[in-house]
Amino acid sequence: MSLCNKMGLSPVVIFAFNRPQALHRLIESLKLNALYQESEIFVYVDGPRSQEEQDHVNAVIDIAKEITSNVIASPVNKGLGTSIIQGVSTIIEKYGKIIVLEDDLVCTPNFLSYMNQALDFYEKDNRIISVCGYGLKIKRPRGYTGDVYLSGRSSSWGWATWKDRWEQVDWSIRDWAEFSVDRVRRKAFNRNGSDMYTMLKGYMEGRNHSWAIRFCYNQFKLEMYSVCPFLSKVNNEGFGENATNCKQRYSRFKTELDTTGCSVFSFDKDIKPNKDIEKACYHYHSIQLRIYSKIRKILHL
Repeated sequence: MSLCNKMGLSPVVIFAFNRPQALHRLIESLKLNALYQESEIFVYVDGPRSQEEQDHVNAVIDIAKEITSNVIASPVNKGLGTSIIQGVSTIIEKYGKIIVLEDDLVCTPNFLSYMNQALDFYEKDNRIISVCGYGLKIKRPRGYTGDVYLSGRSSSWGWATWKDRWEQVDWSIRDWAEFSVDRVRRKAFNRNGSDMYTMLKGYMEGRNHSWAIRFCYNQFKLEMYSVCPFLSKVNNEGFGENATNCKQRYSRFKTELDTTGCSVFSFDKDIKPNKDIEKACYHYHSIQLRIYSKIRKILHL
């Protein structure tokens, strides 16, 4: 039995590609976590898209092998969506739970403590589909207790889930034909962000390969929530020129990182959605803010 299992900690699975410096930054931030040495680490490295990328991918593999023997390098390029779905399915089948990171993230020193505690606390709460390490800059409502809030939209920037929740996801979106013509349900889906239906439609029409929008759609369909922290335990540094999905320096998702050093967190077993928080979350995904973000991108601000 692994040390990870003896202590009841979740395995940590990192998905990397062709950015050795990014992976190095992520690993260095993880090493600052008290639970790093006790956690079992897996690194999935996607294959190069071209011969020119091979050296960068090889460098990523070398860095991964410095911290773990659990390095799974693909000989071909699968793409992030396929890599994550296949990798998570493999690990979660064995361990029953999982913490997932991508290589453009940097964690706070209490990230692993928060994620493992939240996984344990909400394991039996079937309303919760995932635990998110990233949290939007949300003002805590007056009188609100606890370090987390509920969101109808999961974040892919440092997250965790359990086997029984993961297995409920229909990655093929078999009800797309019915959903796509149901204006009432489409509108309800977009309450979690004005971009939700557009992104899902983009996947179904082959314009993107996002696993995350499919996860969020299933979350909506299953009427589940994600647990998110008021003080983010993750920062996304993937907004540079080499980023896979984002190229602009400006990001509307800048957050307030947890610098408290706390390793014990307050969770509420009776946690409920909060209208003020839901309104604040929607603002980040509103049409107005998305347009402003695109203008900043065009102007290279």
